[in-house]
Amino acid sequence: MPDAPESLPPPETDPAFLDAAIADADAAGFVAVGDRFDDDVRYLTRFSGPDRDYAFVYVDGEATLCAPSLFGEQAEREFAGTVRTDDAGAPAGVRAANVLDECGASGALLVPRSIPHDAAVHLERAGYELGSTTAVADARLTKTDAELDCLRRVQRAAVRGMARAEEILAESAAEGDELVWRDAPLSTERLRRQVNAELAVYGVRDADNTVVGAGPTCADLHYAGTDVLRPGETVLLDLSPRGPHGYYGDLSRTYVVESDGGWERRAYVAVEAALKAGLDEIAPGADANAVHREAAAELAAHGFDPNADEGEAGFTHGTGHGVGLSLHEGPSLREAVELDAGMVFTVEPGVYDPERGGVRLEELVAVTDDGYEILHEYPRSFTPRTE
Repeated sequence: MPDAPESLPPPETDPAFLDAAIADADAAGFVAVGDRFDDDVRYLTRFSGPDRDYAFVYVDGEATLCAPSLFGEQAEREFAGTVRTDDAGAPAGVRAANVLDECGASGALLVPRSIPHDAAVHLERAGYELGSTTAVADARLTKTDAELDCLRRVQRAAVRGMARAEEILAESAAEGDELVWRDAPLSTERLRRQVNAELAVYGVRDADNTVVGAGPTCADLHYAGTDVLRPGETVLLDLSPRGPHGYYGDLSRTYVVESDGGWERRAYVAVEAALKAGLDEIAPGADANAVHREAAAELAAHGFDPNADEGEAGFTHGTGHGVGLSLHEGPSLREAVELDAGMVFTVEPGVYDPERGGVRLEELVAVTDDGYEILHEYPRSFTPRTE
């Protein structure tokens, strides 16, 4: 049975990292301003508010959310601190300054780099000296157990979506130069709709992130158009649904129906070897860029350009990126970052040829105390199979 969206409680954010950052900077407090699309604000508040700005204020160990009008009750349910609904029509920066003034704060104030310009202006006019901090981004690098549970849950749904796609491809048959499924040509859009319907059944949103490429369009890393699926060509699926608490999954597979071998098979063997080489480098204390380096070296050993530019044949992107409340966050596997237990990221090598197609295989992994965990395993297969 599908997992119910309410099956997991929302994670809680421990503000100890804010206390440390404020103390280190000898600041009066911390303020963040954003809307529902600001994942730092979502992390701080666990409030899934509207697409207009609201403010989070943290002073002397007390957290306050200046909720937007008509969202007070929702804020009370979702936010663990004090919810303010007075002056809801005022700019978020003004409301934050009012909270700070009532708390007797003065002097230096920490804000994230992404704070809106108008909010910064209002805070400065209120007499606060703003200092930028990466404390929130740094805290988000390492996931708590509750966050890992959210990531596992949405990744399970991604697996169900991929299983549906593989089932459809396995059931399809070649008629001329097209693949046909249930008496009609199978296109990328038709397959995408089937996948998205399956994701919805399992309580997650596709978030406009379901990528399905066929043949040459597989070389377009974020292809969202309509193309015909043909026998003997690669079909690349990259699913990145978002769960009820805002966390993303990420899973890629590549299939070929009625393959005659050739470039597609050689590329698949290379990418699967690169994936395994990258996974072998994951351990606490290891360098993140070692994962990328070893995956790229494996592709080179199989005769593919590991440093190709966009539009060229070869490996055109990094091996992986962090996943959490943002689909792309830290750590990047191209950076010299030391891996810690609790970090979550993709490992997704690929090779592409704009004239032939593309192959990408992707796993979502968490660093553990003694290695790594694939957050929900799903078999890899060049030829699509039914369960």
